[in-house]
Amino acid sequence: MAGGSREPGRSVTSRVLAILRAFDGDHLGLTLSEISRRSGVALTTTHRLVGELEASQALTRAQDGRYRIGLRLWEIGHLAAGRLPEIAHPWLQEVYATTGENVHLAVRDGLDVLYVDKVHGRRAVPIVSRTGTRLPMHPTGVGKALLAHEAGWFITSYLERRLERPTPHTIIEPGRLARELASVRSQGYAFTYEEMSLGSCSAAAPIIVDGRPIAALGIVLASRRARELPHMVDPLRASAAQIARAYGKDSPFVT
Repeated sequence: MAGGSREPGRSVTSRVLAILRAFDGDHLGLTLSEISRRSGVALTTTHRLVGELEASQALTRAQDGRYRIGLRLWEIGHLAAGRLPEIAHPWLQEVYATTGENVHLAVRDGLDVLYVDKVHGRRAVPIVSRTGTRLPMHPTGVGKALLAHEAGWFITSYLERRLERPTPHTIIEPGRLARELASVRSQGYAFTYEEMSLGSCSAAAPIIVDGRPIAALGIVLASRRARELPHMVDPLRASAAQIARAYGKDSPFVT
């Protein structure tokens, strides 16, 4: 039994990671029993490990008795994206100041996009993405901008999967999606129209450093304003290019 556990085949590390993965954008606060159920870790073990995680500030317990991700994990998590959010943030603010709409920065993580920064206002259209949110690539503007600039083998592998369809407008047909990605790659930006959520549309531009897409910069509008999307392309592409230059100068790994 790994790690002296009564759960065969699971080390202490794997159980701790399973407990942490129980939390996501739709499950920000969980009881012990919910953590146990979502992680697949026995309740008694969950109780012990959650107590240790709370003591180390990786988890925190709210007044309602539910556990949430603690500040220590938040602090560590912000190191994962390196200096990219810090470097890019002024340009996110600039695009927001120009448009007054939701602006976000996302990177590819496996087969998903992970949102690492966001600038928004009270009057901007509500959107499902928030910093730390993970979403599929193909229904999102930032996801399409990144996916279109990946290596051919990666795109082929992605299109061979069974693709999620969050709305009736999501493009999931491999041939049609491949053609759209080719257009995105050629024109240097991506659009989506109610593909991730009804009522919203988006535009995005890739941030290319040393020939590879390191992130994408996106903006989201209400669907009723879809005709305005083309006007957002130039500010997005200009800011994406500025971020790429700043990141390239800052990174010791880019020549």
